[in-house]
Amino acid sequence: MPQSVLVTGGAGYIGSHACKILARAGYQPIVFDNFSRGHREAVRWGPLVEGDLADRERLIIALETHQVTAVMHFAAYAYVGESVADPAMYYRNNLGGSLSLLEAMRATRVDKIVFSSTCATYGIPADSPIRETATQLPVNPYGETKLAIERALRWYEQAYGLRSVSLRYFNAAGADPEGEIGELHEPETHLVPLVLQTALGQRSHIDVYGTDYPTGDGTAIRDYIHVQDLAEAHVRALEHLRAGRESAALNLGTGYGHSVREVIAAAEAVSGRNIPWRAAARRPGDAPVLVADASLATEQLGWRAQRSDLHTIIRTALTWHESHARRQITPG
Repeated sequence: MPQSVLVTGGAGYIGSHACKILARAGYQPIVFDNFSRGHREAVRWGPLVEGDLADRERLIIALETHQVTAVMHFAAYAYVGESVADPAMYYRNNLGGSLSLLEAMRATRVDKIVFSSTCATYGIPADSPIRETATQLPVNPYGETKLAIERALRWYEQAYGLRSVSLRYFNAAGADPEGEIGELHEPETHLVPLVLQTALGQRSHIDVYGTDYPTGDGTAIRDYIHVQDLAEAHVRALEHLRAGRESAALNLGTGYGHSVREVIAAAEAVSGRNIPWRAAARRPGDAPVLVADASLATEQLGWRAQRSDLHTIIRTALTWHESHARRQITPG
């Protein structure tokens, strides 16, 4: 009988890809999602429990009913601007919901969790590439809630023996290479889908926030990592914990950065279409360069990004966006 893993936010972008990789690795993913931002059609690889993180009793029932042995925790709001406009919502959902989950795990003696963290915990770092030893000074409530959960996990291990791996992503992008699932947010704020929606004529143009950064072409540089590489890192982290190894907080990235203009140019090359863009003012809190040093993940998990070159990211995402657009067209 396969080991069951509760995947909170398993109907979302990264969570659904993790469910597919978990199933492929021989696990039984149990999706726990309230569909406030996830999608029912993304739940394909295991049972669904519809519920909210704030409902501790429902979490306990899900953990007990499915004999869950570990948790992957993706359920969080993740819009920086929204977190600034409504910090209460982010603290209530991201932090409060996570504490409810940890209490349900304690009540059912589930003692292993892989946590979806973020490079936003670093704020605007002084050095690049960023190592895990860099000071964590988030500049928005989204990053602060993720950092608060990382800190709670350290204390929960000391007091209750709950072991964890916190994975600090850089820029997740791309789609399932087999085209089954992809990136769909409402509203969409991520660069790659915005660029591809423009290429497909679903948007008139893309806004480039800041063209005067101290970078080669004046636009911000980010470390883009394919979502399937991220999903595979989660399975490696789970196996790290199952083997009895120590808790960890690890960066996930490629060690290479691409500017906004480079992403647009790559999307034009892959799609064969012109992508109009216009310059806009910088957004507060945006760092000029965010690039990961992910060598610790290689050392501890034996993990390295395998399909995160920019053209593969864009090609897989474009294939999924084209397929999704066709499915939205109804006959007659």
